[in-house]
Amino acid sequence: MKHLLSTADLDAATATEILDIATEMASVSGREIKKLPTLRGRTVVNLFYEDSTRTRISFEAAAKRLSADVINFSAKGSSVEKGESLKDTAWTLQAMGADAVVIRHPASGAPHRLANWVSGSVLNAGDGTHEHPTQALLDAYTIRSRMGRIDGLHVAIVGDVLHSRVARSNVLLLNTLGAKVTLVGPPTLVPTDLNASVQVAYDLDAVLPQADVVMMLRVQRERMTDSYFPSAREYSRRYGLDGARLRRMPAHAIVMHPGPMNRGMEITPEVADSPRSTIVEQVTNGVSVRMACLYLLLGGAR
Repeated sequence: MKHLLSTADLDAATATEILDIATEMASVSGREIKKLPTLRGRTVVNLFYEDSTRTRISFEAAAKRLSADVINFSAKGSSVEKGESLKDTAWTLQAMGADAVVIRHPASGAPHRLANWVSGSVLNAGDGTHEHPTQALLDAYTIRSRMGRIDGLHVAIVGDVLHSRVARSNVLLLNTLGAKVTLVGPPTLVPTDLNASVQVAYDLDAVLPQADVVMMLRVQRERMTDSYFPSAREYSRRYGLDGARLRRMPAHAIVMHPGPMNRGMEITPEVADSPRSTIVEQVTNGVSVRMACLYLLLGGAR
């Protein structure tokens, strides 16, 4: 595996290998000394054209725990603002000898372009409304850790699917790993052309009793140019996860959210902070999964 650009590129065996390696990486994180010498002498560049403190810090922690050198490149206040193109930046990274570039970009497809211009590995940390593969992998890891398996589970992905790269990556990966996926939300926010094997529903209350995993999505108002629902209050009434809806779910079912949350809109504090919520675990698991991805891509051997 040279790059990680899309979960569509992962077959079940490769995805499972990443999750298995992440389990080993998680055991390292529990030690007193949390570092491995695996990527000593390697350089990982975090190239972020969009703000994302949690994802950037997660990748930085993952690279440092593998003893890699980390360079953080923020597009704000950089030569990008002076008109430097992605290709120019790629040439700069190439000249610096970057072994891996972690890129987040507002344009869908930017990581794929970058992969043609640099000799190092490219990891997609979110491109436009397209994909966010490591988020899907950490979600899959969290599901497997809590439920013991992924194959055969029913996962409901709820909310603003239209603008969600997390939803797209999760649909592809969960299908590959044998889960049944139902997309739930207002008709204006659930595209019907996402994947032929995915079910679409508009009534959250009807789906909850059959769901093993309920993954709530953030309403991405910054990407909305039109009015997709009447009001925040109406959205919350129909698609928000509160205590009453939590009680409609099977006793074993878990609640997920990729964050950041709009507390009170798509999820109430009562649910977000409940024992059935995996939200804090997802953040912790993100470091182990990203360590596994860097380890697989860079291999440790020069």
